[in-house]
Amino acid sequence: EFFFPALPPLLFPTYFQCHTFYIAYTKKYWVDLAWMLTFYIRFFYTYGSLLETKILNSLISLHRMLESSWFVWVSQMNHIPMDIDYDKNLDWMSTQLQATCNVEQSLFNDWFTGHLNFQIEH
Repeated sequence: EFFFPALPPLLFPTYFQCHTFYIAYTKKYWVDLAWMLTFYIRFFYTYGSLLETKILNSLISLHRMLESSWFVWVSQMNHIPMDIDYDKNLDWMSTQLQATCNVEQSLFNDWFTGHLNFQIEH
């Protein structure tokens, strides 16, 4: 009931973004951490003179929320498990074909998913 309105918009801005910085810090990946921070430094330096900090934070949050929702919808629509029988001892390829599905082809689906709606071929 609360998955689609709450989780997709918050997946990238909260979990992935914070977790990436957390891993880089705890594993002492200082070069990676510096590169990640330069994005925000460059972003606020470039647009800081044009917009207020509050508006910049809102724009970057909106971008991350839209990106996150798109990612969840595209990745989840093809990875809905199909009915498979785990006792059949099938080879890997047959199991993969039974456990995935293609999504109906349409101009919108092809564009929106970047042709990942053909999950079996992918």
